[in-house]
Amino acid sequence: MSPNIWRRAVPIENAESAIDGFTSPFAAARASGKVKNVHIEADKDGRAALADIFGVVSVESAVADLEVTLWRKEGLRVRGRVSARLTQACIVTLEPMSASVDEEVDMTFLPEGSRQIKRDFSEDGALLVDPDGPDAPEVFTGGEIDLATIAIEAIALGIDPYPRKEGVGFEPPAEEEEAVVEPDDAKESPFAALKDWKPKP
Repeated sequence: MSPNIWRRAVPIENAESAIDGFTSPFAAARASGKVKNVHIEADKDGRAALADIFGVVSVESAVADLEVTLWRKEGLRVRGRVSARLTQACIVTLEPMSASVDEEVDMTFLPEGSRQIKRDFSEDGALLVDPDGPDAPEVFTGGEIDLATIAIEAIALGIDPYPRKEGVGFEPPAEEEEAVVEPDDAKESPFAALKDWKPKP
């Protein structure tokens, strides 16, 4: 799955609401040719905020182990794994059910204003994206990125939007049988009297 696809799984304004309990700002100036290992784990408040963002019953854990390196001299590359344990409501029975998420992350970033940022637009100004081409780097501002926001959106991609307990299926509503109208033998047709009628010679 393309990282750029899962980054759109959760609107940024919603993802940032969990920052208080699940945050890890990383300054681009810290990056170098050497790998920087970053471990992020949501605390109690962060897990509660994540549950609200994802629309699940609860989040028991949310963990990210990431590697950050310098990319193209001024950008960042973030790779690693994000995992979570959560409780969702079965869409059929509404009973709580356990679920887990395990997603890989591999993204690149460039600072706003970088000459390396290339975007192709159509004549009407729409951004052109090649679904089969390499993922374009994301743009960051303020000299840093929040690694936790990346993790939040990765978890969102891995959550089943239609959770269903094992063995539980949908039962379509029973079809109502159409009433069959039987002819009323007792009621004589208005043309019955004509069946034996013969014209006079």
